[in-house]
Amino acid sequence: MRSAWVTRSERKKEAGSNDLASRVREGIRTLDNQNHNLALYQLNYSHHFTGKPAKVLCHNFLMSVNHFPTLAICRIGIYFNPVRENTAMEHITGGNYDAERAFYGRSDLMIENASFAGPADGESAFKECNNIIVKNTYFDLRYPFWHVDNLKIADSSMTANCRAALWYSSNITITDTKMHGIKALRECSSVTIRNSDIISPEFGWSVNGVNVIDSNAESEYFLMRSKDIVFENVTFKGKYSFQYMENGIFKNCNFDTKDAFWHAKNVVVMNSTIKGEYLAWYSDGLTLIDSTIIGTQPLCYAKNLKLINCRMIGTDLSFEKSDVMASITTPVESIKNPRSGVIEVPSVGKMINDDENAKGKVVIKNL
Repeated sequence: MRSAWVTRSERKKEAGSNDLASRVREGIRTLDNQNHNLALYQLNYSHHFTGKPAKVLCHNFLMSVNHFPTLAICRIGIYFNPVRENTAMEHITGGNYDAERAFYGRSDLMIENASFAGPADGESAFKECNNIIVKNTYFDLRYPFWHVDNLKIADSSMTANCRAALWYSSNITITDTKMHGIKALRECSSVTIRNSDIISPEFGWSVNGVNVIDSNAESEYFLMRSKDIVFENVTFKGKYSFQYMENGIFKNCNFDTKDAFWHAKNVVVMNSTIKGEYLAWYSDGLTLIDSTIIGTQPLCYAKNLKLINCRMIGTDLSFEKSDVMASITTPVESIKNPRSGVIEVPSVGKMINDDENAKGKVVIKNL
């Protein structure tokens, strides 16, 4: 695979190729991206402050479409124009700000070692701003970053009082930051979060393009109805996670959750552990690879379900009414009425076949 970063000119040069599979495998933007996710597609245009085209970040661990040709997930990338420091930026160091809309509508601003707290209890500190860098700053007031384009936050802290911190914003990079207010992220696009701590119920609803790396999260209804998600080395705890999401890759993650991935579409989970009952009911296009599944009644009513070299612990009443192809390396407590497909497993404690329409096969095989 070539370099992960692909410029717009390189994409244009290669656009003459009719080999869609090779373009997807190489991480090239296709017209499907435009149709599938207009918000991310628009980030390629030059109206952003840098004047440079957005780039495609295609992770090395994305699988070739030759391995899973039906998985649209293989097209995922994160598209963004990172904020860059420049000599034209105004620098503000220190100070406490509690006024309403303290920096409303500002552009090209760096602020560090500051605090947003106080008796005036002002909201919306950076509303409708562009090209903002925030470093080592404390936020204790509501709605600081709404309708912000090109935002970088580093080494900062958002308290429980900092509710709904980032809404309707794009091109966001957050590093080494505590995000502890409810609904901290919603309806944003092109978000990268690294080395951060999230404690935020209802976090990340309807976000298009979020990349979370080396972080911890605790939430309920986490990332509901979001699209184009890449997680690596993330620990998560909370109920009702990743419901109704589309297009996701999760690598080296540890999830302690419940009712996760319900109605999710086109998801790949690799080298991860998912603990919690009722995993991925009604999902479509979920693939688990070299992963561990723990908890009762997993993977029921699923379509296009694949398990490759996976472990299942404490998983009774598995696969009910699911279309599944699975290779499992551990005994399974019980399997109930898989609708179609083949499940390879070393042993089954109990096989339940009481539905004449369930045609799935279980093959006892040491893997």
